[in-house]
Formats: sequence, structure tokens, C-alpha cells
Amino acid sequence: MKTVVVTGATSGIGMEVLRLLSREGYRVAGVSRTAEGCERVDVPDVKWFVGDLMQQREVNRVADEINAWLGEVSAGKLYALINNAGCARNRYTTTEDGYEQQFALNYLAGFLLTHRLLPALLHGGRVLMTASRSHMGIKVHWNDVMLRRRYNPLTAYKQSKLCDILFAKGLNDRYSEEGLRAYAVDPGLVNTAIGDKSGGIVKFVWSFRKPHGTDASVPAETYSLLCNAKQPELLSLRRTGVQS
Repeated sequence: MKTVVVTGATSGIGMEVLRLLSREGYRVAGVSRTAEGCERVDVPDVKWFVGDLMQQREVNRVADEINAWLGEVSAGKLYALINNAGCARNRYTTTEDGYEQQFALNYLAGFLLTHRLLPALLHGGRVLMTASRSHMGIKVHWNDVMLRRRYNPLTAYKQSKLCDILFAKGLNDRYSEEGLRAYAVDPGLVNTAIGDKSGGIVKFVWSFRKPHGTDASVPAETYSLLCNAKQPELLSLRRTGVQS
């Protein structure tokens, strides 16, 4: 049985991906920010890990727990890591490490978790990053990556998603010969609660955009496609919303 780990798995896209892959016969594990979040998910036989991935110490702790679990159930191998956890913020807010929160959760959490689980993935595994087409027209602000001087929440969100795409490309550049494949998935406009949690202008704008979004079960099919495709198919896959 192939093992898959999904972050941000208690709502929206992550929950639908978890549900779909469970139905398809995968051994599924989810990462939730709270224990209460796990209880809301009606997917059977999920292995849950609880941690606030916005904080790097929590990412490291969860990674230790996942690696120990993989050693017990799958000989230390992980078939797919789906870095889906994300957030939107209305104002400049930092983590305990001093990182802007959107950058910390949307990008750094997936980067660090992948790094910590990399040995388990270098056996034909794959990494999927939840990205966004909003990266278009944006660049990394190397002189002020945290955007401390002139913070704009949308710019911060776009930059974090651009970094997800660059990370997927970097993984392929470095590890494709070892069997690892990485993808950045643009789910499109999806009716989730990501903007509702931020408050302020972001919540206001999201209240108008959200009703026009598709159900989260629709982009979940793309994640399933990437998990189910054979390696030769993955090498030639060129599909709207999927970048390698």
C-alpha cells in the first residue's frame, strides 16, 4: 500500500484530496493545526499528526513523528507528500521565528517538511505543492523578502506561491535522476475558507470571489491524477494547472 501525507488536510482542498486518495486505496496521513480539526474530518483510517506548521520547530517535530511512523508502516518510504497548508493575511504578522506568516506557511513549511522527509521520498516518490496562477507578474523581493518596509498582503501571497513553483523546479533539477518528481498545482479559484480567516480587506474581497469558485473536490482530481500516473506519464505530462 502506498503512503501519502497531506498537509492542511482538515478543510478545503486538503480534505478533499485526503478523502479521494483514501477511497482510491492509499494509506493516508493528514497534518492538522489542531486536534479539533482532525475530529471534523469524516475520512476513515487516517493517521493524524498535529502541529502548527507556521512555526519551524513544529514542522521539525511533525517531521520526526512522520519519519518514525513511516519506519513502522512502510519501511521508511513515502510515496507522495502534498504540501497544501496555506493562509492569507490582512496585515503584516510574523511567526515566532520572525518570518512573515504567509511566506512561513505557504512556502517555508513545505520546504522544510520536504527537506526533512526527503530520504523517504527518494525511491520514486513525488512532491506536490499547492501553488497559484497568481504568481504571474510577481518577483521575489530579494532585498526585503518579508516585505517589512512596504507590506501588501496580496504581494506577499503571490510571492509565496512563486516560491512554491521555484521550489518544485529546484527539486526536479536536483533529484529527478533519483526518481523524485515534484509538481506545483494551480487549483484555480476554489470555494474554500482561506480568505475568511484573515479578516479586514482580504476577507471582504474574498466574500465576493469565493462564491464563484469551484468545489474543492474538483481540483482534488488533479492531485489524484498526479499520484496515480506512472513515472513515464509524469515525465511527459503537460496539463493546465500543473507545472513541473
